[in-house]
Amino acid sequence: MVTAELVKQLRDQTGAGMMDCKKALEANNGDVKAATDWLREKGIAKAEKKQSRIAAEGLANIFIEGNKAVVLEINSETDFVAKNDEFKSMVENIGKAILASEAKTMDEANALEVEGSTVADYIVAKTAKIGEKLSFRRFEVVTKADDEAFGSYLHNGGKIAVLTVVKGSDEAIAKDVAMQAAAMKPRYVFESDVPAEDVENERKVLKEQAMNEGKPAEIAEKMVEGRMKKFYKENCLVNQLFIKDDSVDVQTYLKNNSSELVSMTRYEVGEGLEKRVENFAEEVAKQIAGN
Repeated sequence: MVTAELVKQLRDQTGAGMMDCKKALEANNGDVKAATDWLREKGIAKAEKKQSRIAAEGLANIFIEGNKAVVLEINSETDFVAKNDEFKSMVENIGKAILASEAKTMDEANALEVEGSTVADYIVAKTAKIGEKLSFRRFEVVTKADDEAFGSYLHNGGKIAVLTVVKGSDEAIAKDVAMQAAAMKPRYVFESDVPAEDVENERKVLKEQAMNEGKPAEIAEKMVEGRMKKFYKENCLVNQLFIKDDSVDVQTYLKNNSSELVSMTRYEVGEGLEKRVENFAEEVAKQIAGN
């Protein structure tokens, strides 16, 4: 008899999906060792060996339907695989599944059905087939009101994905702001988004800089105010100079077009992840060898 405990044991040992483990056990009368061999013969257990590898390449993408949008990032080990049609199709299938669902958490997204299996098992199967570690890193669901517009922009084929929501505007204006965020990489959207401790720390550093320049304390305080404006201009999206017309900042550009920024989501593939170093020739050789 195939029990849930046996399925979990086989999954832990092989990294294969739940349904694949169940099928393997059923085909081998509940024998875990024989089921492991069965999975290995079918290439499914290959995925387990790849879990310790670094997957910091991949694609980010945006899917929109009506007033709902999904931004997601799925990683691969190499850019070579990220450009593969099968990988792109996988990203699209997962994105559309989330868009059509009520999923809000990674657990809920991983439990969705794609091509007859859960998203989690689907990725494991693709890992075995493609031959690289694949990882569903993150997603965000964004909604808008009827009087708001989505601005969607993908840079470099999906290395950066930006989605903005702009009130009282059309998609062209919203896309301009999305392109701004892609190019200028703001750390925050509004001044109010900067954590209080970060503001306090920045002020402290700026004051020390001014005093180290020989300025009296009261003059240093005034200098801090001016330098904080520069900090916000560099780090907050609405305060940045608009790249298409640097005579105005983004907030003024929006105001001149009777618009207001509501939100911005920016995904850059691999940001914050360890990157592996490998040259293209080695990458291609490994693909040919099926490693």
